[in-house]
Amino acid sequence: MPLGFGIVGCGMISHFHAKAIAELHGARLMACSSAIYEEARRLAGLFGGKAYTTQEELLADPDVDVVIVCTPSGAHMEPAVAAARAGKHVVVEKPLEITLKRCDTIISECKRHGVALATMFPSRFNGASLQMKEAVDSKRFGRLTLAEAYVKWYRTQAYYDSGAWRGTWKLDGGGALMNQAIHSVDLLAWLMGPVVEVSAYTATLAHERIEVEDTAVATLRFANGALGVIEASTAAWPGYLKRIELHGSEGSAALEEEDLVAWDFLNRARVDSVIKRRIGQRSSGGGGAGDPSAIDFQPHARQLRDFMLALREHRPPSVDGIEGRRAVEIILAIYKSAETRRPVALPLEGDPTLAARSKSKPKAKSAAR
Repeated sequence: MPLGFGIVGCGMISHFHAKAIAELHGARLMACSSAIYEEARRLAGLFGGKAYTTQEELLADPDVDVVIVCTPSGAHMEPAVAAARAGKHVVVEKPLEITLKRCDTIISECKRHGVALATMFPSRFNGASLQMKEAVDSKRFGRLTLAEAYVKWYRTQAYYDSGAWRGTWKLDGGGALMNQAIHSVDLLAWLMGPVVEVSAYTATLAHERIEVEDTAVATLRFANGALGVIEASTAAWPGYLKRIELHGSEGSAALEEEDLVAWDFLNRARVDSVIKRRIGQRSSGGGGAGDPSAIDFQPHARQLRDFMLALREHRPPSVDGIEGRRAVEIILAIYKSAETRRPVALPLEGDPTLAARSKSKPKAKSAAR
């Protein structure tokens, strides 16, 4: 029997998950649900499965083994917890949630009910990302000294106006950092290790009618002593490819979207010549730099394949709830630093929440991401 997937929330990102499921041997989309029934009916019509109007109906479906949560960011906890309590394994689209308390509730409920939990960070599963991680783990950089993440993207005003939840603290949880750059924040921490201090500025410079930042810069100090920089924006027309750079006493490398674009080490290895030949033969497109619908679904498929393998091997998924929580904590620390104009140490004390920062309410409710 195939592993049955159900998707809660049938907005744009759900289609990438549905495409990924269709690629996987032994997986099938069995059901989807949305408060906007037409969205669920459309997704089911394209990829199969039953369309439901409520998550309760989906959770009662015995053919659903895994629930993928694709609701707005600040509405991930409720369906994730409900799925865990129904005995379904849980996959949550990034971010895991928008406060640490809500992240921790998801993690604890999944553990309590003995179900697997994964946070979607598909960028980790690209071949170039894995190559860079292997170089870090094998100490090829020598002592790591500097790391940068650049996400200089563009989103139109129409993008933010298209969903009442977009650009709100309550449901989006933040702006260019929490929604767009979180993939790069996760990659940076995965490659470099724990962040112990941040200092930051954020601003809303090019968009109207949003509560959150469209531009952010932050400096970081890692536990290994290295320093770092994060630059994130949805106000940088026309939008450039996201970029990760790592530097050390014996090497430097750079990643653009899914491609290595720089690879230089003091002590050469046999694999270096192969990688050097690949540089310049780009396989990535524009990613989501200017168009949020232009991302590739294959990394989603690779991460879901890892999730299925983890279930068979009775191990945690490679990107579990704890891993998903880490990027949220770093971003919340950046927001806290920008708000207080002071450096902020990690781990965070207490649970900084963003919803209270804005006196304005979300424009309307939206059920799908």
